Amino acid sequence: MSLFQFSTEPLDPAALRGMLESPAAGGYASFEGWVRNHNEGREVHRLEYEAFEALAVKEGERIVAAALQRFGVERAACVHRVGALEIGELAVWVGVSARHRHEAFLACRSIIDAVKHRVPIWKKEHYRDGDSGWVNCERCAAPPDEAHVHALGAPQAQHAEHAHTPERDALLAPQPDYSRQMVLPEVGAAGQARLAHSAVLIVGCGGLGVPAMSYLAAAGIGRLGLVDADLLEASNLHRQPLYSLADVGRPKVELAAERLRALNPTLDLRIHRTRLGAENVAALIDGYDVILDCTDTIASKLALNDACVQSGQAAVFASVYQYEGQLQVLRPGAGPCLRCVWPETVRDGLVGVCAEAGVLGPVPGVLGTLQALEALKLLLGLPGQLADAVLMVDLTTLSITRVRARRAADCPQHALRGAARAAESADIELAFDSLQAAHAAGFVLIDIREPAERARAPLAHPAVGAVPLAELLYGGRAPPQRCLLVCAAGLRSLAAARELRARGHAEVYSLRGGLTALARAATA
Repeated sequence: MSLFQFSTEPLDPAALRGMLESPAAGGYASFEGWVRNHNEGREVHRLEYEAFEALAVKEGERIVAAALQRFGVERAACVHRVGALEIGELAVWVGVSARHRHEAFLACRSIIDAVKHRVPIWKKEHYRDGDSGWVNCERCAAPPDEAHVHALGAPQAQHAEHAHTPERDALLAPQPDYSRQMVLPEVGAAGQARLAHSAVLIVGCGGLGVPAMSYLAAAGIGRLGLVDADLLEASNLHRQPLYSLADVGRPKVELAAERLRALNPTLDLRIHRTRLGAENVAALIDGYDVILDCTDTIASKLALNDACVQSGQAAVFASVYQYEGQLQVLRPGAGPCLRCVWPETVRDGLVGVCAEAGVLGPVPGVLGTLQALEALKLLLGLPGQLADAVLMVDLTTLSITRVRARRAADCPQHALRGAARAAESADIELAFDSLQAAHAAGFVLIDIREPAERARAPLAHPAVGAVPLAELLYGGRAPPQRCLLVCAAGLRSLAAARELRARGHAEVYSLRGGLTALARAATA
């Protein structure tokens, strides 16, 4: 059964449901939308649907595929009628089978809302005294209130309770809609899935952290960590408008969590009411893809810098002084760190912070927003990333200057990292004379090259499985035990193995030198 399709014939829900049955599924949810006999107080006689099918089917398939990935469900599909329909006929059907009912509910709601928002479908309602003309169905995506659920088509679930439950309330509540950013060709469904499987840590919930956390939560980041030890003060509010005057005296990290959960209920939020320092930084940043430094102390910035250099994690640093700001991105394994750019740092207390030097509210807002933007560029692999430079922003003149920066040859942090990576690579990279030898040694072989690469240079060994790099890292499935990743030259496989090791998969290895090394060994 296709993920998304149109039909000119009446829909049979029982037959459609049967196509989604899976022995691994313990829950099933469906949405049925019927043609009703009224609209906005006018009596409806019949209904017509038309669609730009070539585009609509592709977009519909992307929507269902994204739900499969995001919610980890077993099977899902959507069928929409086109042509003339009579009152009471089934116009649209969505079905989801999943291991648990919660995921089935959420995936079903996500699919129908996205279809109504994004798929180019038009309808014409015929009244007794005329018709509506062709109307785009996007306005139908607004979630119905409970008084109209049965009239519009109610989600149905196996073993569904009639009383209110967290699962049912979550289903009926409005769901985040990322359609406007998914329209961007550089994002799409694949990019949104990457964001859903990403984790970002924000250190500091103040003037920089407020815009950064707001935009990242709204963008659909899967997991967001917040670190802050401060209580909200009234003097914070002119640059931290996420909070309110009634919140003064409460911990910022708890207030931020409340606001972000209201903004995006699907967000996995982790809060740490503590002050970051050298003694706890390694534990706090563990497991995050990108770290945002939104602090106002040099000691915290350097502690984050040193920890991220050693762990190989990306970080985005920002600082503000009155009407000016600076932005720098630390990329894993490349470019300068803070100590490369500022080898002679000033002690905290010798440079004024906002309380002493003063700040106009939008200044940290601009810099925090830029931090969120650079984080999204890193996670999505977008072009134009801030690399090998420090961005200097003067908001009195609206001038932006890029200052070229290089990695310092004598940077102590990079020297320590180089030694650690050499030892790490010795453990992760393994050399074999052939794929047969690797398979005989008990490894599951995974070719992470792209389909086009495999088509140009296929592997004949029957034990090699093909899982493209993006699917391996962001597809939501754990790699097999004791697996050996294979790519063309061994670079992508090494990076992927390190990433999977960082996520807790201890028996992932990389074929040293990749297929190029095997070819050399065969001709030696």
